[in-house]
Amino acid sequence: MAEVATFATSDQLLVVIDPVARQMDGESVRIAKDVLSAGAATKVCLPDGPEEFARALARRGARRPVVIGDDRALARAVALLHRQRELAGCALSVVPVGPLLGVAHALGVPSGAVAAARAVLDGAVRRLDVLVDDSDGVVLGALSVPPLGGSDPAAPAGGPQGAPVAPCAEELAAMGAWLRSCHARVRNLVASRPVRGGGGPGAGGAPVAWGDGPARLRVEVDGDTLVDLEQPVEGVSVTPGGAGSAAVEVRPVSIGAEAAPLRAAGRRITISGPDFRYRADAAVSGPVRRRTWTVWEGALGLVLPG
Repeated sequence: MAEVATFATSDQLLVVIDPVARQMDGESVRIAKDVLSAGAATKVCLPDGPEEFARALARRGARRPVVIGDDRALARAVALLHRQRELAGCALSVVPVGPLLGVAHALGVPSGAVAAARAVLDGAVRRLDVLVDDSDGVVLGALSVPPLGGSDPAAPAGGPQGAPVAPCAEELAAMGAWLRSCHARVRNLVASRPVRGGGGPGAGGAPVAWGDGPARLRVEVDGDTLVDLEQPVEGVSVTPGGAGSAAVEVRPVSIGAEAAPLRAAGRRITISGPDFRYRADAAVSGPVRRRTWTVWEGALGLVLPG
């Protein structure tokens, strides 16, 4: 469970408005800005891209940062603060505006510009666990393999080091193309799923075709092997569960009778095998052959409703 932080928050706010949020829902941005300005001293920044976004955060001084944007903007802010090793001492707030909002809402941030802005002003800082991978990438919510098993198949692919994609203005023009492309990939994935039965793929040890995902993985939790390469799997999910532990679920490919999921909990999770991609928050990353995630307990201080 999240813990309420004891350090005080600043009454001065640095409001960083993501360009995607400004272009997609200018009215919600305006409402959020008005509510924040009425309740605290605010400095508003309108970055045009990732570099200006990073500079605004780096120059915040004693002001408490507030991000108005979607999951990708939130993930970018967390990643920047983590790389600067300032995440633990920062009380971060977010007003969710934009196309991808599942992660923010899952963390407890209210939906709606007014409710979220009021939570920034009146809420409490809660310490949340995050996952940090061996390339210093940060995961706020769940990660999944293969990526198309996630709740948001429209999110664009990430870079090879697992860092969240930095949105820019051009993404808006490409959003429709992404949606059409990824919907087609989902249909292809469903069509390529293995036939469940003793004579189907995997019965003789042959790899199971997943389209874009791997057929076989080794999943280790705190050094213990949960599933090895000889067992084809349909997917793997890892979710921070609080108290410094993550919940791991592996869904084996069933042959004949339905196979029960394999579950474990631990602090250090390693997934390895043939080249695979994975979804972490709002980004798809890879391909990689091995990746290790470690739970950082209470690493993120997020302002949530009291």
